[in-house]
Amino acid sequence: MEGKIFIITGANSGIGKATAIILAKMNATIVMLCRNKERGEQAQKEIIELTGNNDIDLFICDLSSQKEIRNFVLEFKSKYQNLHVLINNAGVMLSKKNISVDGFEMNFAVNHLAPFLLTNLLLEILKKSAPSRIINVGSAAHRMGKIDFEDLQRENKKGRPMGLYGSSKLAMTLVSYELSRKLDGSNVTVNVVHPGLINTNLGRDRSSTNKGFARKFFKSPEIGAETSIYLASSPEVEGITGKYFAKKKAKPSSKESYNEEYAKRLWEISLEMTNL
Repeated sequence: MEGKIFIITGANSGIGKATAIILAKMNATIVMLCRNKERGEQAQKEIIELTGNNDIDLFICDLSSQKEIRNFVLEFKSKYQNLHVLINNAGVMLSKKNISVDGFEMNFAVNHLAPFLLTNLLLEILKKSAPSRIINVGSAAHRMGKIDFEDLQRENKKGRPMGLYGSSKLAMTLVSYELSRKLDGSNVTVNVVHPGLINTNLGRDRSSTNKGFARKFFKSPEIGAETSIYLASSPEVEGITGKYFAKKKAKPSSKESYNEEYAKRLWEISLEMTNL
């Protein structure tokens, strides 16, 4: 992985940090994209000390803000000429409805619109650096989601965590497959990862009982990172695109996620929502 440049969103904790550590041990150049400066700097320091790799860069960006995403891309392009792997790892699972600075429901904004915008803004450099890879960290919860074009952000539904979260991950999966079709022949691959039931701070507004349950029964971030690392680094998946991976194997995602009509329509709506 020496000489390869990776962007990992949400790299200061959980699966993102575990992913960054392993790839840093492979001598990759890691660009950490984090929301909190203090936690980002602490994680950056820990990763450098743990791996002996000094090529660990840090950018601060709140992915719920489209302006901050655009600013990050400008900063990144001013510093780097190549990008070999983009790992859209960051996500939220909020049970109460929150609205982003751009006016979107927060689960939808961070889990779907943020990776959609970030990926599209980086497509030019990814194509130039090909062969390159895009890895979108999804969730089996997409099976609990629904795409309702009359109520895309589930504004008229009760704020049940799995409904809001699952629908945002279903949206991400649909446009990931659509992007893989659009990039056919470009030598840029796009795949979706289900990391498993992992104990992270994803559902940070959960009750203490639920957090205790997660600590006891969910797996570690290191296990959750394994499939992302495999897709980011293994020669076995070179050229494989438009797939849904779990436990390092391609698996079928939900029936709705393969609806190409939905994917095309959602793509166009997402372009409008992100002013692309």
